[in-house]
Amino acid sequence: MPRLYGDTDKFGEQNNTPVVEAFHGAIRALVRQKLAASGKSWNDFVFGDAVSGITAEDFLAIDQRLLDYGHRYVWSALVSQQERPEAYTAAQGVGEDLATFSFEHPEAPTAAVDAEGRELRGCGDNVVRYDEDLIGTARYVRSSATVLNYLQNGVPPGTIAVIDDSGGTLTAPILEQFTGVICAGGTVRSHLGILTREYGIPCFMNSKISGIREGDTVRLECTATAKTADAYQKGIEMTGRVWRLSK
Repeated sequence: MPRLYGDTDKFGEQNNTPVVEAFHGAIRALVRQKLAASGKSWNDFVFGDAVSGITAEDFLAIDQRLLDYGHRYVWSALVSQQERPEAYTAAQGVGEDLATFSFEHPEAPTAAVDAEGRELRGCGDNVVRYDEDLIGTARYVRSSATVLNYLQNGVPPGTIAVIDDSGGTLTAPILEQFTGVICAGGTVRSHLGILTREYGIPCFMNSKISGIREGDTVRLECTATAKTADAYQKGIEMTGRVWRLSK
């Protein structure tokens, strides 16, 4: 679902933006209209007919009105990209074509191919420690179009999803089909971290990666110690490595 964004106060509450105000005003007007049409008291209406009297079509009509005025939603994955641009910078001279795109974090640790054919391409906060590392195919999941395609055709076996957003909203419909996840934002306690833990899907949060492209075979060091809340609070680095495997 799309999200509305406004400034937040010191308590983390969202302040009203013109768009949020427009939604709230339209909903209040809708409730007043339905209440008047029902001829009932406020309590009888709210605890009785409101559920059936206010329909999904009513809310879609409000939504469409805002779209007609020119409002466009900002999807959560794109918001993450705007808030932390350093984590999502494309490789120099490389476009947004997924065949050539890659996240380029300036602090991603890298190293040449070692004797085992592993090329270090980054690191991330390991959500759960597993007995074995994970090997799979990196696939960027950054848009609703990609999610829809996977919903219709299935997620390819062995997919390690490389995604922007720590909320998990964009990928929720297909999350359980992933073999692993590399997320450029969040912490192990983010929504996505919690979901992957419950599904038993190896996951790195707050990942700093470079040079991993669509279709690359990658290895996640899931045997690394899972990052703890205490480590976050004390600023202790506790990461697992991400390698690209030579073919």
